[in-house]
Formats: sequence, C-alpha cells, structure tokens
Amino acid sequence: QYGILFKQEQAHDDAIWSVAWGKNKNDGSETVISGSLDDLVKVWKWNDEKLDLQWTLEGHQLGVVSVDISHTGSIAASSSLDAHIRLWDLDTGKQIKSIDAGPVDAWSLAFSPDSQYLATGSHVGKVNIFGVETGKKEYSLDTRGKFILSIAYSPDGKYLASGAIDGIINIFDIATGKLLHTLEGHAMPIRSLTFSPDSQLLVTASDDGYIKIYDVQHANLAGTLSGHGSWVLNVAFCPDDTHFVSSSSDKSVKVWDAGTRTCVHTFFDHQDQVWGVKYNGNGSKIVSVGDDQEIHIYDCPV
Repeated sequence: QYGILFKQEQAHDDAIWSVAWGKNKNDGSETVISGSLDDLVKVWKWNDEKLDLQWTLEGHQLGVVSVDISHTGSIAASSSLDAHIRLWDLDTGKQIKSIDAGPVDAWSLAFSPDSQYLATGSHVGKVNIFGVETGKKEYSLDTRGKFILSIAYSPDGKYLASGAIDGIINIFDIATGKLLHTLEGHAMPIRSLTFSPDSQLLVTASDDGYIKIYDVQHANLAGTLSGHGSWVLNVAFCPDDTHFVSSSSDKSVKVWDAGTRTCVHTFFDHQDQVWGVKYNGNGSKIVSVGDDQEIHIYDCPV
C-alpha cells in the first residue's frame, strides 16, 4: 500500500530545498540528509519507522540548495548560495573539506557512482568535476550553453547529463569528455534529471509542467508525461528500474510507472511546493521535502 509513514514537522527553520537518502556500507544504517535555506544541513537516522536527528552541520553562510550522499554512504556533500561546496564525514558529523566553487557555481551537485568525484553545474554552462579526496577541480565539461540547474550521473558511470535554465539537456561521455547529445528538451528550466538504474533511460523535470523520458543511447524522446499542475521540481528513479517519483510546486508527490508512462499514485501531504524527492536503497520508501519545512517518508509497495 502507498501511504505516509512519518512526518517530521519543523525539520528546519526555512524552506528545505534538497534531500538525499543513503545507506552506510559498514553497519547498514540508513541516513537521510536535508539542506535548507536556513543555511543548515541536517543528518537524520532512519530507524524504527522514524527519523532521529543525528547531527546539525553548520558552516554554510547562505542557504543550502543541493545535497548528496556518496555511494559508500560515508560522505555527504552540500552546495550553497555562498558559492561553497562542503564535504562532511557521516560517521563523525565533522566537515572534511570546504571547496570554493566560484560565484553561483554550485547550484546542483552529484557524486559519481564510484564516489571518487563530485560534479556540479555552473552558471556559465560548464559542469565542474572535483576530486573528493583532493577537493580540487579535476576537469570541466563544457555544454557551451546556459546556467546549469541540474546534473546526474548514470549508474553505470558512463554518462553525465545536465539540464539548463533554457530547457536544453546535454549528455556527456565521461570517459572521453565528449558531448554526445544536445536535446531541446523543454521550453523552460530543467529542475532535475535522473537516470534509470540500468542507465538506459533519462527522465527530466521542468518548469513547463512536463516530465520527459529519453532513450539515452539514441537520444530519442520516449515519452512526455503531464499530470502536475505546475512546475515539476524534482524527479528520482526507483531502484526497481520500473518506477520513478516526481515532486512539484503544486504541493504533490507522484509515483509513475516508466513502462506504461502512467501515474500510479499521488501524495498530497505537503502544505507548499515540494522541492526534493528520493527513494531509499531498496525502493520501499520515498522521502520528500519542501517549502513547508517538513520531511515526509512514504511507504511504497515493492
């Protein structure tokens, strides 16, 4: 059954714009991290069907706009309007590194599947790749385009996709650094993109209210989905390779079947726009965050 399992009210003192769900490879514990316009990153442990606040990570001078957890489950990354990326040790709650990304150059970030690199989109249309160990910029991928709002690695580590403020999608070959495809995806900003676990599909979310599905290899549009009444702010694929979830400024969270291209469930539990959604490791739960300063956990049939 789909249903809301847990609601953390007043999780932050301002809008929550980003969320990640990770699993510690050492002890198997599950961690949710949230990033808010209150300048804080919070680390929550998920056990016994509830969230327990483990750490409040201080350091950012301005709002936190993007968070991610490494695939090892041991490091978190956050980016902020203060133009800094911070790396945090999830075992100790301590900051590992602070990286100066340059003005407005860390809007969204993502760990590579091998947890060695961190990609972040910049306002001049470049994707900057930082070494997690070194904290240094290793290289850049140039879209020759506009401000990059969203980025995603394919789970197989072969591709990196970026979504820009003018609705253009770019897909890079990571091994060669070559730009493989430029897609005129949407008429408005692309807020989020996500690859399927088998790396065959790319799903994009835009302010135009549509979700699009692309066949990555051939760069073909495989489907256009409507259902949200406003901007689609986030999308995340389920580990089952079949479903994905979206969130919107219409205050809803929707679960979709990627095969049939239909909405299978809608959650209307937030009071305001929903900025972030993610699945947990086995796809049995979804977490969402939004302007109402709440974190919601939902049950999903597996």
